Amino acid sequence: MNLYLDLFLTFLKVNLLSTSGPASVGLLYNEAVGKFVTEGEFVQAVGFSSVLPGSDALQLAMYIGYAAGGIPGGLVALLGSILPPTILILGVVMVLHRIRREAWVQSFVEGLTPAISMVILFAAWKIFQKGGETGWQGWLIGAASLVALFLNAPARIVVLVAAVLGVFWFS
Repeated sequence: MNLYLDLFLTFLKVNLLSTSGPASVGLLYNEAVGKFVTEGEFVQAVGFSSVLPGSDALQLAMYIGYAAGGIPGGLVALLGSILPPTILILGVVMVLHRIRREAWVQSFVEGLTPAISMVILFAAWKIFQKGGETGWQGWLIGAASLVALFLNAPARIVVLVAAVLGVFWFS
């Protein structure tokens, strides 16, 4: 029972302190690695969740919960991930609906953009560092992925191609 409470509280915390999107990966890394999963399992989970359709944060929650406590653990982690944002977004929507014409609301949203971008970049760097000794091939895959993303290639396709290249180069 203590494991399930830990899972619920961890994902409750992650989803209350982050946007539950890619930005939550860095916070989830600090909370889950060593406690529920290993670094290798976490890197695999992030890779799989990036390729599969749907919310990355919810897929990570289910993966980590399942790895730690089986099917009940996955469901508890999922509940901890879904419940807080659902309640919070309902409250925010009600407030924003009333103040949507205020000029400062648009400025507030524009101010969030660079901060979220840096959080995502930091999380990506931490994952790349912990991904193992990839050598020049890892840097080449990373650079090619970055170029593909700048050329507006679909992110899921870029991740899938990088994974396939990894199978051939690192096997």
